[in-house]
Amino acid sequence: MTDNVIVLENVWKIFGERADEALHAIKTRGLGKPEVLEEFACVVGIADCSFEVKRGEIFCVMGLSGSGKSTMVRHLNRLIEPTAGSIHMLGKDVLAMGASELRELRARHIGMVFQHMALLPHRTVRDNVGFPLQVRGEPKSRRWEVSQQCLNRVNLDGYEDRFPSELSGGMQQRVGLARALASDPEVLLMDEPFSALDPLIRRQLQDQFMALSAEMNKTTVFITHDLDEAIRIGDRIAIMKDGRIVQIGTPEEIVTQPADQYVADFVEGISKLKLVFAHSIMEPIADFKPRSTDDLSISPRAHHGTDLDTLIDVSTTSEQPIVITDDDNQDIGVVTRATLLKGIKGGKA
Repeated sequence: MTDNVIVLENVWKIFGERADEALHAIKTRGLGKPEVLEEFACVVGIADCSFEVKRGEIFCVMGLSGSGKSTMVRHLNRLIEPTAGSIHMLGKDVLAMGASELRELRARHIGMVFQHMALLPHRTVRDNVGFPLQVRGEPKSRRWEVSQQCLNRVNLDGYEDRFPSELSGGMQQRVGLARALASDPEVLLMDEPFSALDPLIRRQLQDQFMALSAEMNKTTVFITHDLDEAIRIGDRIAIMKDGRIVQIGTPEEIVTQPADQYVADFVEGISKLKLVFAHSIMEPIADFKPRSTDDLSISPRAHHGTDLDTLIDVSTTSEQPIVITDDDNQDIGVVTRATLLKGIKGGKA
């Protein structure tokens, strides 16, 4: 039984009246975006994209402006209809849903948070948060109860009767997050929700979001143009270019094993100290050839999930290599100072 909450397979979106013709030409003649625009007056927004998102995962989709990431996320709840491909969410075929079933999916199972929150200016904070429940027909007492719980979660208790214009940008963004959580959705779709905020406020909201996601076990697709943000909050990252997914991987894989020069240029300035772990750079203990001065019986130990930054600290405590252990505390590998230097330089031994 799969634990995938979202599954996209070979999704295409071509904007224009001749989209089907353009797609056929792309597949049979290998046309690129410029040729499609010139010959068919169509724009390729999404090109043959596939990915899966597991339950409880924060899946970041990132790329430069125009890469297709925002178009991608709007396909998940069918705000945009694909030209081709399939989309499944929570075990259901989203493209086969009728209007009422689609409304049910959006109202009860999906929460959306965007950069511009579109809070209702004439409603109080409490009423903004409870609005999704009002749409569902919940009584006022229930709406207020849930609103209060959600506002407490995002540290906005005491602001229930304020209006959006009385709040800072960061506080408005928290209202938007609380509103998305109010219907207790299984899935959160977040399109650059923190990008307009000051760096300090942005980091605070990232921390709060990660804590809430872990606590509530939400499955999240998070759109961003900021690699630092994607690396910080994402369990996995999909990098897009010209409507295509170039690479999908963990932050460690993206940084240490870029799929092409485009990804390599993205990650060039990223520090590897918190992203590369012992299991990636260690030498298997069976293959290790000790020096005459090496005595692994007195070596410091470190878990295979220890990052480079911590391994460097450990290496300063002893002249011996570091022995790496598994989850059962069994010795499985060795990291020497030479290995550490190679890891810092390139992420791999």
